[in-house]
Amino acid sequence: MSKIIVTGGAGFIGSHLVDRLIAAGHEVTVIDDLSTGRQDYVNPQAKFIKLDICSPDLAAIFGAEKPEFVYHLAAQMDVRKSLLDPALDNRINILGAWNVLDNCRAQGVKKIIFSSTGGAIYGEAEEIPTPETAPAYPLSPYGINKLSFEKYLYYYYQVHHLNYTTLRFANVFGPRQYKGGEAGVIAIFIDSAVSGKTSRQFGDGKQTRDYVYVDDVVSALVAAKDIDYAGEINIGSGQETNLLVLRQEIEAAWGTPPDVKEEAAIPGEVWRSCLKIDKAATVLNWRPTVDLKEGVKRTIAWAKTQVPVSKPVSKPVSKI
Repeated sequence: MSKIIVTGGAGFIGSHLVDRLIAAGHEVTVIDDLSTGRQDYVNPQAKFIKLDICSPDLAAIFGAEKPEFVYHLAAQMDVRKSLLDPALDNRINILGAWNVLDNCRAQGVKKIIFSSTGGAIYGEAEEIPTPETAPAYPLSPYGINKLSFEKYLYYYYQVHHLNYTTLRFANVFGPRQYKGGEAGVIAIFIDSAVSGKTSRQFGDGKQTRDYVYVDDVVSALVAAKDIDYAGEINIGSGQETNLLVLRQEIEAAWGTPPDVKEEAAIPGEVWRSCLKIDKAATVLNWRPTVDLKEGVKRTIAWAKTQVPVSKPVSKPVSKI
């Protein structure tokens, strides 16, 4: 079994990944500043360190833990926030990510697995579903910075021989994704349905996304650790779904339609997004197993257990 660091391991995707790694017998250290993550999501068998990935203290942690593998999921992940505050997005998604990467180099990490974005990197793609070979023209600082860090990974691979694999995620959804934290549109609509509040829909609802369930994403992350492939792999459903259809799926699972207020579309957000996932099948031996209908049902079942869903629980922790 391996020693593994997961940055962002208290977050939506990261906490599910940590659970899977712990179940497989790995020794896991979670690094998270809890800006959007929740300490109560962290597996009790994992070591937890509260820390900003931009901190110079990261070097001491890497030196003490001496990980063999690193999963880098910590990020500023809100496209709209990146439009309002590009400098913040750059600090976390470039400078913070580079801090993780250079400590991987310094400690001789075998491999780093990076969670990137397929939804924001390609921009308004001409080919739908979009393959990894498509030109990347991001329309947001978030997408630009994710793409830039992919280039840093390639540089460190070529110059420092640090192995890596990048997974470009579509729109991930599922349990532990909550409004006010790492919230996608499904989490927002379901949270509002459960709490009886109104959600905002930007645009007429005909914009499309590729929705992939979190358990399937975690399976791809686990598989990426053990493959010999340096490059980018799309992880999605391969299915294009607009918001109106999504709302119908939530209505069918919940029993009543979500209350949604329509507002003007936001500049910088792509209109159509769907990923081609053929490479994941051949390189990772991976395909999604949970469709949108079943994923929405599972997410609603989880949301009903949260009181309230929209307010994360914080616990006092000692800061490194």
